Amino acid sequence: MTPPASVASPALAALHAAAAAAGLTVSSSASWPETDADGQVTALAGFIESNFSPLLAEVAGRALRGRDRRPAPGTVTAIVMVTALGDITSATRVAAAVDAGERVPPLHFFQSVPNAVAGYLAARWHLTGPVVCVSGIRAGLDVAALLIEDADADDALVVCVDLAVTSADRDRAAAILVTGRRPDL
Repeated sequence: MTPPASVASPALAALHAAAAAAGLTVSSSASWPETDADGQVTALAGFIESNFSPLLAEVAGRALRGRDRRPAPGTVTAIVMVTALGDITSATRVAAAVDAGERVPPLHFFQSVPNAVAGYLAARWHLTGPVVCVSGIRAGLDVAALLIEDADADDALVVCVDLAVTSADRDRAAAILVTGRRPDL
C-alpha cells in the first residue's frame, strides 16, 4: 500500500495552509485518493454518471468520521464547497441536451448545480449550518472563518473537489473540518 502522503490531493495541503492562514484549527481532514486502493468512488443514490457528488460525499464523510470527538448536541456545522469548475460532467451533458434541443434529464439538471449534494450531506450527517459554494480555496477558508466568527456556525466542513479535465488527470478531492481561531493567535 502506498503511504497517503504520496497520493494525497494537492488540495489537502492547500486547505491546511489556507486554514492556518485564516487562523483556524483543523480537527480532521481527508482526501481522494488517500491510497492507491482509492480507485472507483462509491456511487451515490440520486446522482448519475458523474463522480463529482459521490466524490464530494466520500471525502466529506471521511473528514466527519475522522473528528477527534463527537460534536456536542446543537453543534452547528456549515458546509463550504470549493470548486473551480463544478460538476463539469453533468454540466456538459445538460449543455449537449440543450444544444440538441432535447429534454434535459431531471437528474442531470439537478446535479449540474454544484451544491446539490449539500442537501445529501446535511441530511446524512445531521448538519444544520449554512451552505456556501465558492471557487477558490482561500475564499472557502475566509468564508468558513467568517461563519464561525459571526456565530453562524460552530465549525465548518470545507470540501474542495474538481474532476479531471483530461484523460491524463485524476479526479481529486479534499476536505477539512475547521473550528475557531487557534489558541496561539
